[in-house]
Amino acid sequence: MAVSVVLAKVLDKAWEDKTLEEILDAPVTALAGVSDGDATRLQEAFNIRTVRDLGSNKYFAAAGALVALAGHAG
Repeated sequence: MAVSVVLAKVLDKAWEDKTLEEILDAPVTALAGVSDGDATRLQEAFNIRTVRDLGSNKYFAAAGALVALAGHAG
């Protein structure tokens, strides 16, 4: 089954036509709303430089998992 995802709302306009691999290897500023200052702080605090680094960071992954669990809590 083919899967189609529209990423235009989460990417800076310059990155909308790039491949998934290019986006993952892009600086975090490729994400819509992430400024150069944000990128600097992410690098200083967590050594996050790329979209891939951000998505695979254990702290951000744990926070995302907790939010997802809260959505299913009874």
